[in-house]
Amino acid sequence: MTTAQAGPATSAPPPRVLPPSAPSPRGRLRRAAARCGPVFAVYGVLKLVGFAVFMFLLDSAGDFRGKHPRFGGGAHPWDVLGSWDGWWYQQIALHGYDPALEPVPGATGLITLKGNSAAFFPLYPALMRMVMEVTGLGPYGAGMTVSVVCSFVAALGIHAVTTRLGGHRAGLIAVGLWAVWPGSGAEWAVYSESLYTALAAWACWAVMTRHWLTAGVLTFTAGLARPTAVTLVAALAVAALLAVRQRREGFGRPLAAVVIAPLGVAGYLGWVGYRMGDWGGYNKLQDGAWGHRFDYGRHTVDVLTSVPVGHFDYLFAMPMEDMIGVGVVLLVPVLTVLLVRLRPPVVLVVHTVLSYLMVMATQQYFGNVSRYLLPLFPLFVPLAVAMSRLGRPSLAAVLGTAALASGSYAGYVLFELGVP
Repeated sequence: MTTAQAGPATSAPPPRVLPPSAPSPRGRLRRAAARCGPVFAVYGVLKLVGFAVFMFLLDSAGDFRGKHPRFGGGAHPWDVLGSWDGWWYQQIALHGYDPALEPVPGATGLITLKGNSAAFFPLYPALMRMVMEVTGLGPYGAGMTVSVVCSFVAALGIHAVTTRLGGHRAGLIAVGLWAVWPGSGAEWAVYSESLYTALAAWACWAVMTRHWLTAGVLTFTAGLARPTAVTLVAALAVAALLAVRQRREGFGRPLAAVVIAPLGVAGYLGWVGYRMGDWGGYNKLQDGAWGHRFDYGRHTVDVLTSVPVGHFDYLFAMPMEDMIGVGVVLLVPVLTVLLVRLRPPVVLVVHTVLSYLMVMATQQYFGNVSRYLLPLFPLFVPLAVAMSRLGRPSLAAVLGTAALASGSYAGYVLFELGVP
């Protein structure tokens, strides 16, 4: 008897794996809303609270009435947000630049040169002009549009950096702290602080995530917004050199970023010097027209030894603004120590420390330090990490109270009792 032999066993074919389908536009929008919505909500609510208080104080005091639009006045309370430096930015957006070193006839004091628009870097007024052309808005409306939009972009960057160090909750708190910082009144004004902070935050994030070419381009662009971008250039260079030395990166991309980064600030300063016929023209203009000069901290020491004893007889004295400035200046070293204890990426430490030293070593309106230090967003990281342990009611009470108060100390004091 023969037996049938079974044929070779056959295994079932493996299941077919389909490639993941690309998310639909609606799906991408939902994901973006989930990521950005909480950041926009925290920042927007806190800013609106402070902004409403600021407008109420301006309208109640009536200080804006009768003043020249260039010097803190206008037909409406909100016009003050386009005065002082904002007036210069509007002139550039309308008429462009006319760099020159023109002496003031018979001048013998501190101001020996006529001020002109070359002291103000070109990126912000260029964006204002673009918005004017596209939307039909005037220079004030265009400037406010650029600043408000950039402030939300900056908030996203601050959240992205802080989240990598302390988590999502700490990132949201850091955004809230930036919204109520003493210099935060300039975030929603015809000023370049929001634009520069957005570029600085995302440049630091690009360094932290090793997107070197992106970091180089962002730092280059920041150099067209403010002269303080030299500290961001140095921070990127240090981070790039350490990455190469520790063999975490190849040589090419970090080196390219280091080469690209300083071209923005160097290019504008070179252009101004060429147009003025003096390669040191920008510094001479800042000194002779605005009294801003690198003095190794002599003016800062003068203020710090005068204000605590109630003396206001130093250069550019603004009592209320300067008292807030002194508090900010003394707070920064404390926050810097707390930041360093978290062992953050070196780009954040170098950017923060050099920016602080640059401001402290410059003669200027001292009360403006709270605005000049606005881009030092890494200082909020240790506070945000510590505050992330608080419950929602406690956080709402702390940040809400600060938002209400910011209408005074970050708005009214900055723009009406001082010179922002």
